[in-house]
Amino acid sequence: MRGIRGSDGGSAKPTRRAVLAASGLGVAAAVVPAAPAAAAGRAAPGGVRRTSRRADGSYRAEYHFTVPDQWMNDPQRPIWIDGEYHYYYLYNPDYFTGGPPGTAWRLATSTDLVSFRDRGIAVPKTTPIGDVWSGCAVVDTGNTAGLGPGAVVVVATADPGNSQAQYLFSSTDDGRSFTPYGTGPVLPNPGVVDFRDPKIIRDEERGRWVMVLAENNKLGFYHSPDLKSWTYVGGFIKDGVGVFECPDLFRITAADGTARWVLGASANGRAAGLPNTYAYWTGAFDGTTFTPDAPDPQWLDHGFDWYAAVTFDRHRADGSVDPATRYAIGWMNNWAYAGITPTIDSDGFNGTDSIVREITLRRDAAGTLYLASRPVAGLDEHVSRTVALGDLRVEGNLPLDYRGTAYELSTEITWDQLTGAGMQLRRSADGARHIDAGIWADYAFVNRGGVANPDQSGTMWESRSPFDPAARRVTMRVLVDRTTVEVFFDDGRYTHSLEAFPYLTDTGLALFAVDGPAVFRNTVIREFTV
Repeated sequence: MRGIRGSDGGSAKPTRRAVLAASGLGVAAAVVPAAPAAAAGRAAPGGVRRTSRRADGSYRAEYHFTVPDQWMNDPQRPIWIDGEYHYYYLYNPDYFTGGPPGTAWRLATSTDLVSFRDRGIAVPKTTPIGDVWSGCAVVDTGNTAGLGPGAVVVVATADPGNSQAQYLFSSTDDGRSFTPYGTGPVLPNPGVVDFRDPKIIRDEERGRWVMVLAENNKLGFYHSPDLKSWTYVGGFIKDGVGVFECPDLFRITAADGTARWVLGASANGRAAGLPNTYAYWTGAFDGTTFTPDAPDPQWLDHGFDWYAAVTFDRHRADGSVDPATRYAIGWMNNWAYAGITPTIDSDGFNGTDSIVREITLRRDAAGTLYLASRPVAGLDEHVSRTVALGDLRVEGNLPLDYRGTAYELSTEITWDQLTGAGMQLRRSADGARHIDAGIWADYAFVNRGGVANPDQSGTMWESRSPFDPAARRVTMRVLVDRTTVEVFFDDGRYTHSLEAFPYLTDTGLALFAVDGPAVFRNTVIREFTV
């Protein structure tokens, strides 16, 4: 995927804000505060991120992946080579210089998926067929393409002459640099507008490669014996969730031994009151046809800023693949406002990713299979400070004696009867500005409307997901960084990812409970050094 997307619809501003204000919780006015003045300084040129001690005027993330400089958008599915994850992403080295539009593939490597080492551009922006868009890399262990045993092969979209098609690039240096395979496509455009973002898996049982391709409201399936010639075999069609991009296809096994295939794609369902993140279906796949368990998708994230996400294999220490857990990473931005970020002026870059997540298949009380998310376990090895607050009884508003711009907060909230409970993140000293996260009546929510944020329309200030108030408990794990908030409700059953740009001086934290008391149990704050 690459380029400018269409306008989004939106919902009316929630009335809960007025109720919170009447309760004395200090909810900010509806007017978004102006962004702070840009501070001097540029990104460090030699690495993915600076040290954890940021300058006061820096918006660069403390522990999330950020592009070293210039522009980043779509993640590309990481691959495993010699004990390292090779993570590629779309990168424009000419974002500030006024050069030609387009993207290259830049590479970063990691062993723990928290700390990354920049490796520079792997697939160049300027090739015989133009700039390269999204696709995927595979390791051709069996030399099916005849490019060498273990060659790394990229199949990605390019759009020369305004006709999207799929092109092949190969590497014989462990994926550090790639060369085009000729100048023609390995999968030409059949005469349609949307024909992009190939995702390829190996079907060992049938001795072939399988591709899923985004084709407007269809996810097309293709077979190939050698990665160089592809045959269309069918497709999965779904209307009502916008144009598909960045598709995904994988098999995963639940703890009870249930194995299902998952078909996913980034999609904009806002016109139908749905998220515009990663839609997915569980179901069966016979190598040619995908049969969903239910007609409507579930969503791996309910926020506004988890787009072009990819999932990838979790490799054990011996290199074997864990069938029960996958990883996932998403671009924390939205095409509706992709260029609005203070990081451009303060640090010379535009591009932040979500934390890598561990994805597992679970079954809820009603028997529905779903994908649960939790932050990657590697974060535990980067904890630099822990603040254990224990159990806290809250009725009304409780400011905490803690200040920070980047941390994790985990707690379990319990109550007998109330209307809402949660927390105010990145709170100003006077309580007027903050990001709200918690539960209200029958939904969980994150609301960024009380701080500077990129949505100038006000239609994407609050994200919601279902919640059963009869449970009278909710677990929350919240990852806060300088321009991002990711909230994991109920052990990752629902996740919300949003970007926001609070003043760097707004470092407070408060808990709230409305219309009754709540106990925030085992409340712990952790900070990280990366």
